[in-house]
Amino acid sequence: MLKVKDTLRATVHLGFDGRVFKAYHGRDAATRFANEVAVLRHLEARGCPFVPRLLEVDPAQLKIVTTNCGTRVEHLDEPRVKELFAQLEPFGVRHDDPDMRNVTYRFSDGRFCLIDFEFATILPESKPT
Repeated sequence: MLKVKDTLRATVHLGFDGRVFKAYHGRDAATRFANEVAVLRHLEARGCPFVPRLLEVDPAQLKIVTTNCGTRVEHLDEPRVKELFAQLEPFGVRHDDPDMRNVTYRFSDGRFCLIDFEFATILPESKPT
């Protein structure tokens, strides 16, 4: 496996089969883990085509496995970054960390994708009642 991120909050590895392995640690790890799981499930239920899909969830070890959403984007102008993150709102989510480091490019369909939903918010009007 290739380590692609190692910060105070999370470690991310890319498996040779293309799956992405993320382990949460540090302050509020359980809360950030639960939030990302909830947001990804919400987006999948609404058919959002440009975010990772959850494949496995391990609450005991605070780890998830997702599909790969492409490679990191190195250059993108600010208006385009804002436009990409705004595309989440019709699916009922605000990212809350709209930085280019959370944008990837999926060559298979030529689509920009968004990752890293630890701090995202499910908008109140889209929550099930």
